[in-house]
Amino acid sequence: MTAPAATVSDPKGWVDAFLEMMAVERAAARNTLIAYGKDLADASGFLAGRGEDLATASAEGIEAYFLALGARGMAASTAARRRAAVRQFYRFVLGEGWRSDDPARRVDAPKRGRPLPKLLAREEIERLITAALRDRGAEGLRLACMIELLYASGLRVSELVGLPLAAVARDPAFIIVKGKGGKERLAPLNGPARRALTAYIAVRERFLPKGDKANPALFPSRGAGGKLSSRRFAQLLDAAAVRAGLDPAKVSPHVLRHAFATHLLEGGADLRAVQTLLGHADISTTQIYTHVASDRLSAVVHSKHPLARDE
Repeated sequence: MTAPAATVSDPKGWVDAFLEMMAVERAAARNTLIAYGKDLADASGFLAGRGEDLATASAEGIEAYFLALGARGMAASTAARRRAAVRQFYRFVLGEGWRSDDPARRVDAPKRGRPLPKLLAREEIERLITAALRDRGAEGLRLACMIELLYASGLRVSELVGLPLAAVARDPAFIIVKGKGGKERLAPLNGPARRALTAYIAVRERFLPKGDKANPALFPSRGAGGKLSSRRFAQLLDAAAVRAGLDPAKVSPHVLRHAFATHLLEGGADLRAVQTLLGHADISTTQIYTHVASDRLSAVVHSKHPLARDE
């Protein structure tokens, strides 16, 4: 099955989105981004010789590319990085719902343990919001509002910064979000998020570009583009993490989205419901993305199961 028609013809757009995610959400170094861009260009060139591209690649095509890497006499570390770049790229594509399959999945991966997703505890998120509000200024209200929205709704950072002001008119309990591939979904707003929105809207005009009173963005900016960028938001989040006494490497927009999903599951939410809220096309993505710490699950079993008794 191929990706939605609107995106199948734009593999370059997929690569650009992947590299942006690596930069903003995983804080990849500039040299890493350049290397990954070259790696994906190399894979694209190989696939073109087979009449395919990154968007339409078959599992056989990716397997042939991986095999070809080993026959080209390049350094083992370079070949391993190129395989890793392609695997990460297609995991991202699958997660965004642009394809319903992962053509790199059938190729054996290196024998390494998969690192568990980073996760913030509820208390750490509260510290982050408190740190954002510490100066009580307009910037603090904006940052606190954005954190509350991500944690309350599980938005992608691109969805958050792309929200129009009209989406939050009349203090809604839900907002309509246009996700990847143009798909729309409902995202919930809890009480704290709605209160944070109200406080921010009262100072929003301070961020409007000069002479642009009609700016439609919920989070306008005087910078290029007229709205706050994903990169700038990530920088503000890092600074708030430092003020909160948290490791900035542990905090990102993606981690807040992950916390939203994981805390829902810990509270007893249905996996399918979480899948819908996150906008995942494949539930296997949700299962990975919303990993719940095994020690917590073990504690729940030992404390709640009727047969869990001390000997």
